[in-house]
Amino acid sequence: MYNEDKGSDTMLKKAYIVPHPPIILPEVGKGQERSIQNTVNAYRMIAHDIAATKPQTIIIFSSHAPCYRDYIQISQGAQAYGNFEAFGVEDSDMKVLYDEDFVDMLCNAAAAQGLPAGTLGEQNQTLDHGTMVPLHFILQEYTDFRLVRISVSGLDRNTQVLFGDCLRRVIDESQRNVAVIASGDLSHKLKEDGPYGLHPLGAVFDEQIVSIIKDNDYARLLDMDEEIVEESANCGYPAFLMLYGVLQAYPIDSQFLSYEGPFGVGYATAIISVMKKDPYVALARESLEVYIRSQTVLPVRSTLPKELLQRRGGVFVSLKKFGELRGCIGTIAPVQENLAQEIISNAISAGTRDPRFLPVEEKELPYLEYSVDVLKEAEQIESLEELDVKRYGVIVSDEHRRGLLLPDLEGVNTPLQQIRIALNKAGMDPEEPFMLERFEVVRHHENRM
Repeated sequence: MYNEDKGSDTMLKKAYIVPHPPIILPEVGKGQERSIQNTVNAYRMIAHDIAATKPQTIIIFSSHAPCYRDYIQISQGAQAYGNFEAFGVEDSDMKVLYDEDFVDMLCNAAAAQGLPAGTLGEQNQTLDHGTMVPLHFILQEYTDFRLVRISVSGLDRNTQVLFGDCLRRVIDESQRNVAVIASGDLSHKLKEDGPYGLHPLGAVFDEQIVSIIKDNDYARLLDMDEEIVEESANCGYPAFLMLYGVLQAYPIDSQFLSYEGPFGVGYATAIISVMKKDPYVALARESLEVYIRSQTVLPVRSTLPKELLQRRGGVFVSLKKFGELRGCIGTIAPVQENLAQEIISNAISAGTRDPRFLPVEEKELPYLEYSVDVLKEAEQIESLEELDVKRYGVIVSDEHRRGLLLPDLEGVNTPLQQIRIALNKAGMDPEEPFMLERFEVVRHHENRM
């Protein structure tokens, strides 16, 4: 069900993708809104879902708030007003309160990170229709929230993702239940009689965005062809990039609701639920991020799950970036007081001390995927027949050297491959005698987009 509690353990509860056509209001559409009835129904579903989620703060990315090429503007002030009089609708006034404390936190965090974002520039207390169309539906169902309005920008893709990641950290620190809305239309070039005419790449852009939503794979936003993005004349892409920055650290479930474009503009809707984090992976991520950003080691919190505080074991932390290995460091046997300290130490080492790679830079953090393998006790074996590459890792050793390979690795298909790779890692001659052991792991990984 669309309003099912997915059990989020973060302050970000839900995210949404919506369009903002004023024609969706009956007073504006005067019957034409029935041509986008699926979008109307989806908006009602989203408003009901927000009411069920009860966010204290709603953040809206809007392409019609005051926008700058090189700056992400965050609206400031105590409140803002708006109406649809520009579209011929009288008695349509709405008022919302801004979350001033959250805005202050976000501006401070962006400044500390050196991001071009804040409350500088023209401040218009009048709400734009990119903000008001979502609010029109939300306020019919739910009013107990404060708003944060953020404009889109012409900044490069990476900077917009980094801002979203900065926003994600502020959300988690805010101690508020938060919902994020990316308000943006897709291509405006779907029909000859549309607002910008017809361009074949308009439909291509929309197809790719819909596929990304359906596949729960928002990282693909970064790989979209620049020509397709530009020629589509969309207004949602920058909002989607910032949304990806917010979501990239969470396991999510993306529910595609609708897509329509009868007026020559693409309208897509979706509900994105934030799932529970794996505490092992969350600790690894937080450990490396804190270390990279502040050069300090994350302290062990007493609120961590008991098994992390009371158990000991060997741990490997692996990092991937865009599907490619970015670092992997671990311990065959425990060297720390508990699993939590083992994960913290090895996560930092995987990101900064793997000799195969340069240390991870702060700008890479939003794109890293983490996995944590907790090793079970190894047992000595005598032959290849006792190995299974999916189930068992291998350890090879002699009097002076030791090499390990984890189980179920991409590209490793046979026990013989496992052993050869482990021997090579240890710098051992395969013709010389060695001891062979196998072990199992409990693998914790991110179920991300």
